[in-house]
Amino acid sequence: MATEIKNLQPQAVWDYFYDLTQIPRPTGQMDEVTKYVFDFGKKLGLVTEQDEVGNVIIRKPATAGMENKPIVTLQAHLDMVPQKNSDTKHDFAKDPIDAYIDGEWVKAKGTTLGADNGIGVAYAMAAMADNTLKHGPLEALFTIDEEVGMDGANGLKPGFSRGDILINIDSEAEGKLFVGCAGGVDVNVSLEYKEEELASPEEIGVKVSLTGLKGGHSGVDIHLGRANANKLMARFLKEAIGFYGARLAWIEGGSLRNAIPREAFAVITIQEDDAEALWELVSDYQDLFRKEFNGIEENIKFEAGRIECPKAIMPEEIHDALINAVEACVNGPQSMLQDFPGTVESSTNLALITAKDGKVSVRFLVRSSSESRKMWVASAIESAFSLAGARVEFDASYNGWQPNIKSHILDVMSHAFENYYGKKPEVLVMHAGLECGIIQGAMPDMDMISVGPEIRFPHSPDEMVHIQSVARTWEILTKVLEQV
Repeated sequence: MATEIKNLQPQAVWDYFYDLTQIPRPTGQMDEVTKYVFDFGKKLGLVTEQDEVGNVIIRKPATAGMENKPIVTLQAHLDMVPQKNSDTKHDFAKDPIDAYIDGEWVKAKGTTLGADNGIGVAYAMAAMADNTLKHGPLEALFTIDEEVGMDGANGLKPGFSRGDILINIDSEAEGKLFVGCAGGVDVNVSLEYKEEELASPEEIGVKVSLTGLKGGHSGVDIHLGRANANKLMARFLKEAIGFYGARLAWIEGGSLRNAIPREAFAVITIQEDDAEALWELVSDYQDLFRKEFNGIEENIKFEAGRIECPKAIMPEEIHDALINAVEACVNGPQSMLQDFPGTVESSTNLALITAKDGKVSVRFLVRSSSESRKMWVASAIESAFSLAGARVEFDASYNGWQPNIKSHILDVMSHAFENYYGKKPEVLVMHAGLECGIIQGAMPDMDMISVGPEIRFPHSPDEMVHIQSVARTWEILTKVLEQV
């Protein structure tokens, strides 16, 4: 039962996290969850405000004698990524998350858990509600719609937060402190075409399905070498069309711009005499994919089955151009940071493909700590699809967060970590996008850091949060609030 997580420690943090699992809060559906945190602040008798975008801030006075300390802002975002397994019946618009305890971890049944960033929200709420904590002036800033476009952070106006120090609670690696992050830009591809009627009565319809991939966060997990369902499907289709005369009726793959696509589906037509050869080709590609991703992807399923023949197909020149562009475009890590070894500097995620009913749509999320490299990678994608005759637009560009290694909050947090763990923390730049860079633009004098407990596989149904890590991170946060 999901309520069992309410018995975990620290109990206040898990109580608030449980409440959040009961509130549907995919990006774009923020009214109920913003009301929840707004009412929470009001019930505590604290100054609580909501800006015109929808962000909520709660202000808590300092503990007696600590009024002259810096104002600390605890910041987290309210939305979550809605991902589910294909065999899971769940409506993210109305159904609660079914969380459960599995050994040392909390997981969800068949869906994303929402620990990204529900645990961060729960930490901030627990700090605001706990009158035994010692701290200077304290704020809790809850932003909306971070996962798609960072709309809440982009809508912040100077002065809404009065903090001198911002502690972002949206990183996912215990024992590590983050002092910078990548920026990003969406690359949106569109193309229209006129469908053709299927001419040959000897054609049969075939649905090809690629499932079972791990997917994951397109920033945090992009360096792990996981398969991209859209790239693999295009690879297969190129051979099926080129050597077996298949025609493409439609293709769909991926679900969110910031999630590595786990599934892709296509409907093709083929001469009935070539059906046996196609079944063998599908089997061969399943073996090939499993061999190439051995040790990375354990559950790749690549299957084909006969269906009713579609009445319309894509023009040959359109599906050739689309598949060639997808095959040609860059995907995955593109460059690494020299000052932070092992950290991706620039990457791209071919997140979504839809081509059906006369319209092609392809979406990428490009990330980079370097603004110039970000646009260079985006330009490479633009070139590939421009050659295919498609329209390419850049959207929702946001800057990265530039590191400040002479930060006061970094010093305080580092000492707290060292005292707790007996060793110095790693100080890193995150390849995933955090709101810190955008908040820095609105509030340039803020001293910032990002921390969080151990969360694995965010943005996928395998998402999990480590129970003891939540407790340890809470202890460090409370010590920092007292010492900063």
